[in-house]
Amino acid sequence: MLRRILAYGQKLMGLWELIDKTVRDGRLCPRIAAATVVRSLLVMLLARLGSLNALEQSKKGGFWQRWLGRALPSADTLGRVCDSLEPEGLRALQHELYERLKRNKALEPPGDGLMVAVVDAHESHATFRRCCSGCLQRKVRTQDGEKVQYYHRHVTLTLVGADLRLSLDAEPMHPGEDEVAAAIRLLDRVLAAYPRAFDVVEGDGLYARSDFFNYVLSKGKDVQAVLKDEQRDLLQDARGLWEQTPPTVSQTSRGERQTWDMSGFTTWPQCHAPVVRVVRSYETRRVRRQLNREEEQLVSDWAWVSTLTPARASTNTVVRIGHDRWDIENQAFNELVNRWHGDHVYRHQEGAMLVMWLLTLLAANLFAAFYRRNLKPALRAAQDTLQIARLILSELYQDLLPQCRSP
Repeated sequence: MLRRILAYGQKLMGLWELIDKTVRDGRLCPRIAAATVVRSLLVMLLARLGSLNALEQSKKGGFWQRWLGRALPSADTLGRVCDSLEPEGLRALQHELYERLKRNKALEPPGDGLMVAVVDAHESHATFRRCCSGCLQRKVRTQDGEKVQYYHRHVTLTLVGADLRLSLDAEPMHPGEDEVAAAIRLLDRVLAAYPRAFDVVEGDGLYARSDFFNYVLSKGKDVQAVLKDEQRDLLQDARGLWEQTPPTVSQTSRGERQTWDMSGFTTWPQCHAPVVRVVRSYETRRVRRQLNREEEQLVSDWAWVSTLTPARASTNTVVRIGHDRWDIENQAFNELVNRWHGDHVYRHQEGAMLVMWLLTLLAANLFAAFYRRNLKPALRAAQDTLQIARLILSELYQDLLPQCRSP
């Protein structure tokens, strides 16, 4: 299966030659090419090893001579070179993957036709012991008193299609700035590289700010964010109307949904949108707990502020876009951390942290495209993504089996 996914990458986007062409690093006289390092790290991520040392233990297998044309570099070399790699080359690989999928009509929008770009930040790790030039700092109260904690945080942009989601790019937060500043810097680069990839930018409650809304509107895109107490005037006006207006009730696959959809608010003058729209979704659903097999009713109450007009997006579309952000936070980041070892610190340096996060996004996107667009439906029905991941890992190790047998 490992050879199949690499062959798919080669067929789809000329992966081998593209890595040789685009990947660069800052070394003056390298003995090991940067492309060799990226190929090695990409296989490690596709196999979900989660450790450079674990990767090094597979170096005696015959796979590496076929894939690299040479022996696998050591773990120390991979980590050291990783810190000097230029992220623009990795972003070029990501862009080519998107372009090929789009050209092959493998990245279709949802039924309402609106492609959504979700921006959200993820904290990769936190420690009291080690720091680098890119570490953010905060004071944390512990049982031993107040301590300075060091951490890294990246803002990631994920494109939401009908059944395929691609994390296109990421931007690290710098010391002294907030998440929105990093998101704007990220969008500057993404909008230049993917000007027609999406129609709406979606964010959580931190992004319900007039400066962010005005920035996205100036780029010709609509924007939507969770509405919280920070926008008190707007939220209070909306709550007053909700109390006087009966909701629209609909049945979903999980339960019942009550929605309020109102436009024409004027209590957010700092936002330059001609129309500000507020949509509330009050949802109830029943779940059966596995422990005692008893049913329990769960209630969630959501509100979003959006620049999408009712003519362009129905109430259900606004709700769908709002839930896409929640799915990204709970599924995409959760999967990257728990299944792709996205939080593992391969080398604690600012450049290496960003490079490994970008490579993890690339590997996850390639795997998702391979699983959704290359494998037959019958195979997907019989084997889930975890089983395919196990097959990829087993193929990496199969050349080592003869060496492990007793004489």
